Order: sequence, then C-alpha cells, then structure tokens
Amino acid sequence: MVNKFSSLQDIYKGKKVFLTGHTGFKGSWMLKVLSMLGANVKGFALTPENDFDLYHLLNGDTLNDSIIADIRNKNALAEAIDTFQPDFIFHLAAQPLVRLSYETPSETFEVNAIGTANVLDGVRKLTKQCQVILITTDKVYHNEEWLYPYRETDRLGGYDPYSASKACAELVINSYRNSFFNLKTYSKHLKSIAVVRAGNVIGGGDWAKDRLIPDIARALAKNETVIIRNPASVRPWQHVLEPILGYLLLGTKMVKDPITFSDSFNFGPDFNDALPVKEMVEQSLKCWGSGAYEVIKVECQLHEAGLLKLDINKALNHLGWTPTFNAPAAIDKTMGWYKKYLTNPDEIIAFTEQQVHEYLNPIN
Repeated sequence: MVNKFSSLQDIYKGKKVFLTGHTGFKGSWMLKVLSMLGANVKGFALTPENDFDLYHLLNGDTLNDSIIADIRNKNALAEAIDTFQPDFIFHLAAQPLVRLSYETPSETFEVNAIGTANVLDGVRKLTKQCQVILITTDKVYHNEEWLYPYRETDRLGGYDPYSASKACAELVINSYRNSFFNLKTYSKHLKSIAVVRAGNVIGGGDWAKDRLIPDIARALAKNETVIIRNPASVRPWQHVLEPILGYLLLGTKMVKDPITFSDSFNFGPDFNDALPVKEMVEQSLKCWGSGAYEVIKVECQLHEAGLLKLDINKALNHLGWTPTFNAPAAIDKTMGWYKKYLTNPDEIIAFTEQQVHEYLNPIN
C-alpha cells in the first residue's frame, strides 16, 4: 500500500509554499498539513476573528511566516510573492459565506474576483517555475437544482453574490491563463494554473457564523437546541481533509506534467453519499450522544441552493484521488474534534495531527 504521507512529503518537504487565507478554517488545516510535510510556508491573510480560531488553537504563527494583510492590497501581495519566490501557490483567501454575501455584496466581489486577479498579477512577476492552485467552490455552477452531478465543463453561473463572485473569479482565472500563462508558451512563463472546486466542507475548528456544523457545535456546547432553516436541502458533505489531499495531490501531478494538469477539478463525496440537512443534524447529535434540534420557518428567507452535487470522475481517473470518508464518517470525525476541544483543549494539536495521519494512512 502506498504511504500517502511519504509520497506527499517527497514533493513538498523543503519547498516554498505561498498560502493565502492561511488563518481561516480551511487554510489552517492546509497550513497544518503542509507543516507536517516539512514545507516552508509563507501565509498571507487577515487576522483571525477570535482567539479560539483554529489558527490560534494550532499555534499557527509557529508553522509559517505569516503576513497579516488583505488580498485586495495588490502591491503588498505582489511584493510578498516576489520576495518569497514560491514553488507552489495555494489561493484559499476568500469571503466564503453565502448569507454574508447578501450583506456585503460588493466587498464579496472585490475579495473573491479582484483578489484572485491580484494573486495572478503577483504570479505574472515571477520568473521561476511555479505551480498555482486556485480554490473556488462547487457553487460556481449554474445550478438547475437537478440530480445530475455537475462536471468541470458545465456552465458557470451563480444566483447569490457569493456564488456569482466565485464564478467571476473563474472567468478571471481563465482570462489570465489564456493571456499570460498560455499552455502553448509554457516553456517561456513556466506557470501551471489549476482550479479546484469543492463545497460543504466540514471539520473541527470551524466557528463561522451561519454555517451548519459550527451552529451545531455551539448549540451542543451550551446544551441548547440546534436550530435549522432548510431541513430538506441536500449537500455533498465532505471532511476538510478530503479536498486538501486533492489539492496537494494535484500539486504533485503538476510538478511532473504541468501542461496536462493545468486544468479544473471537482472534489466531493461519492454521488450517492449526500445527506439532507435534517439527516446531517441527526447524525451529528448521534455522534455527540445528546441534544435536540428544531426546524424554524424564516420569513423572506434568502435564496440558497437546495440541491447541488459534483461529478468527481475527473479527479478519480486523472489524479487517482478517491474520497476516504463517507458522510457519517466525516461527521463522526468532525464532532469528535469538537468534543475533544471542549473536554481537553490542551490536547487539540496532537488530536488534529492524529486525524491527519489517520486520514492519510488509514489502518484497515
């Protein structure tokens, strides 16, 4: 059996990795994995909102050279990239919340679309080989609310500002790839540009507002009833380590074949492994061992997609990536993290590292 950790370490150990959004939930997990692989990471992101954010809990400042700045600051971002001279860039920084995008629509477009352009402008100034992986979302697709899973070649769109801003980011990426990083002239610019799409990522350490798992964890920690708005909405729930492994695996492929893998890839669970919100909450309460939930009707509710699934065959066939956890297992790992944090917070770093090792090399 291939040791996934060692295989990744062979590529990333000692390499310079520029990571935007390193202080966020997903970025903190990415930072932790990269540090365990021995990568030299420079982070670029905003300050975490709370002292109990995952970044702080993992002592993130000891894992990277952290720059606290806004990706809308084009000059600061370009200088950071140029000074560091990275081998890899993973762009995770974003305004990631659908409901918040209704409150701050123009800012959401600025961060997600113009911020991506700023990253790519920084890449333009590099004169060395670099693999660039840009993270968008499953919500970039024009959602018809059908059972058919969306493929990488399907039409992009976006109803809410968040989804539309990420679709705009994809147009920005495609334009830069065609104009400045064209595959026909790769030998001159030496930049491989890939896009990855994943959504409904869950895992320990997410405390974001208006997101289901954090809402469940906060309620259960206070012995309160979990409140849910859209019990019938179906989502392809996946543990945060699933797409992170996909991103890292894609990076290894880009090193060996930068032209072929300068492409877009979906990362999600198996087609039939999706749960309605109601079942997701019930499974979470089962893992926790107690708790109750209540469905409330919200008047004038903001639009959120009811059904969205991804076709992951491209990642399966071309990257050799496969999901490790089904939805119940992902929920179990996630709720187990929150229980550990609430009962033994001093052990959360070791527990997080244990989850990473167990994921990369499961014992059958």
